Amino acid sequence: MNTRLSSTTSSAFHTIKACMVLVAWYFICTLSFVATFSTAALADSDKEINRSEPYLHTEESHPGSYEAPLPVQLATDPDLCAYVPCHDIFPNADHFSVRKGRPAYAEAYHDEHGQRELLGYVFLSTDIVDIPAYSGKPVVTLIGMDVAGKIVGVEVLKHSEPILLVGIPESELTKFIHQFVGKHAWDKVEIGKARAEGGYIGIDAISGATVTVISENQVVMRSAYEIAKQVGIIKAVPRPQAKFTSISEQRSWDELLEEGSVQHLKVSPADVGLDNTGQPYIDLYFGYLNAPVIGRSILGERNYEGLMAELKPNEHAIFIVANGTASFKGSGFVRGGIYDRVQVSQDMDSFTFRDTDYRNLYNIRATGAPEFNESAIFIIRSTSFSAAYPWSLVFLGNKVDKQTGAKTFANFDREYWLQDKYMEGGRPVMVKPDPTWLKIWKSRIWEIAAFVVILLFTAVTYANRDWLVRHSSRKDKRWVSIPKYTIWLISIGFIGFGLMAQPSITQVLTWFHSLLFHWRWELFLSDPFIFIFWLFIIITVFVWGRGLFCGWMCPFGSLSEMLYKVAGAMGLKRFQFEPPMRWHNRLKWVKYGIFWGLLALSFFSMGLAERLAEVEPFKTTFLVGLFNRSWPYTLFAASLLGLSLFTERPFCKYLCPLGAALAMPTTFRWFGLKRKAECTTCTACARGCGPQAIDAQGRIDPRECLLCLDCQILYYDDHACPPLSKERKLREKSGLPLTGINAAGYYIPIHPVPAKEANE
Repeated sequence: MNTRLSSTTSSAFHTIKACMVLVAWYFICTLSFVATFSTAALADSDKEINRSEPYLHTEESHPGSYEAPLPVQLATDPDLCAYVPCHDIFPNADHFSVRKGRPAYAEAYHDEHGQRELLGYVFLSTDIVDIPAYSGKPVVTLIGMDVAGKIVGVEVLKHSEPILLVGIPESELTKFIHQFVGKHAWDKVEIGKARAEGGYIGIDAISGATVTVISENQVVMRSAYEIAKQVGIIKAVPRPQAKFTSISEQRSWDELLEEGSVQHLKVSPADVGLDNTGQPYIDLYFGYLNAPVIGRSILGERNYEGLMAELKPNEHAIFIVANGTASFKGSGFVRGGIYDRVQVSQDMDSFTFRDTDYRNLYNIRATGAPEFNESAIFIIRSTSFSAAYPWSLVFLGNKVDKQTGAKTFANFDREYWLQDKYMEGGRPVMVKPDPTWLKIWKSRIWEIAAFVVILLFTAVTYANRDWLVRHSSRKDKRWVSIPKYTIWLISIGFIGFGLMAQPSITQVLTWFHSLLFHWRWELFLSDPFIFIFWLFIIITVFVWGRGLFCGWMCPFGSLSEMLYKVAGAMGLKRFQFEPPMRWHNRLKWVKYGIFWGLLALSFFSMGLAERLAEVEPFKTTFLVGLFNRSWPYTLFAASLLGLSLFTERPFCKYLCPLGAALAMPTTFRWFGLKRKAECTTCTACARGCGPQAIDAQGRIDPRECLLCLDCQILYYDDHACPPLSKERKLREKSGLPLTGINAAGYYIPIHPVPAKEANE
């Protein structure tokens, strides 16, 4: 009686202790998380206040540029410097002009003794280029260049890079962009070490933000080049012109399309943030008319000869026809005769069209040509353009941000290269630079190879789990523990702290939005480790469930459970506990609520959802470091890791939105863990289940199971599994041999052989 009372009292005491610890933990986590969010919200409100008036930039008034709310007038107001800190770029300037030219820039002047001296030019990157960074959005950058073509100042006004919000201090971005100061607009600047061949200049990257810095390098240097070329600092370099063959027979529309002499560019409403109306935003066809075969096929013999007679040397004609709700002519006729929706780009050069470059195109003579709403012939007048080399038609669409309602321009382009059979000598040899994502993959090929080997080793190890658990027992789990602990250490050290390849819920949110709005492979290929990791995760979730990633490969999960194991081995085992099952069954749903809340919020504001995704301590732990951030972040992450010393994986079980996202498809996994009929009444495995994934009826919840394999070790252990242990004792008592254990988890049956058959 006393023993039973003592046992009941002890159980109640442990339950109360567990509840008190969990309550204290939730209080600390909530406090730190609210403080974290409040700090970010306060920073945002400060930025909102300071951006509502003409721009006054100080360190105190501009705490960060992540999703900084820029004035709406910035995109259209002629007075650029009323809204951006031009004086930071040119401190000695007394006056800034309104926007000039296309692409736009403002002039900086200094007045001295009544004389006005031109200091240089200041321009906004988004007025010139539309190069997306890792987030899929451009980094809005203010750039200054003197009259000699030297960059004198660079400042990031707004970015949407999550890695620079929660992973890397913005001071690193500031340090990076200051490297462009002193470079000239025509310099060949590359990320990394300088290369003697080709005259390349190297600049240092930001560790962990490779995509962002490569993108920003292109933004700064291409913007400077475009303005330098426009104001006459850089002179146009003539390209060798194409010489056409004597082929003259006309082609049908389908033949021109098939061979690439007519190119097709289609933009859907979703691409520009609009609702689907059943019509394309623009459905555009274009081609190069100087080539005799193409020109005669499109215009007919008489019109082609007339157009060629009108063109001067080094002038080129292209045609454009289009349908859709948008117009490629735009508002050119009311804005100084400039067509602001289309331009041609070739390498670093871009060519725009004025009203004097326009010719009417009334119809297309090629057989099978479609009907169209608008058409035009545009003339390119430049010796630096050559049809012998590839060029692109760029359409500027008016894109609406569904979250904010703000309108911006987005570039859509299609490459065109005249067929080699239409040029004497064929196409010239062109060595195209690798796309940004491919450069990153090539630069880290050995790390990628090592990472793939680790993933394959983990998958092969787990695939052979039956062999591992058969060679283990409840008292000796080395065959399972050694490979699993090794993978944990690799995951923590190499994958987490080394590669910083911790998957996050923000990537899941990005994928949802990409699937619904605009999918870009380049965005996901830009981080090779995250891309490969997610391929591994998707495959293994549907094969074995979330447990292989969450239980074996997740850097934070591995760190959390490693702390629990080490604490137990160092004498803290008597303080370790599991939350009562009734509380566990309630708390495990919290992570699902967090996931769905973040997903819903992301459609309202991705920036806000990314801030609230700080419920994941991954970035604080691996990308920045616990002691390199403000106290709320550190306290939150430290609280989670501290509690992990006393209870197994509290974050993974109750708060992780990524775990919740992976748990749902786990329901449809192909291979589950083995169970016996007796498991419905036996609680041996449940008592040792750290994730508490086995219910009172002995069923394993695959959504909560982390595949620790403890229950599978017991499955074959004839001293720990009650049905097996009972059978073993009966056989030993009866003097029967202990046969092997089959795949069903039972001794192989003994079939007595009749005496007569035995004698024979």
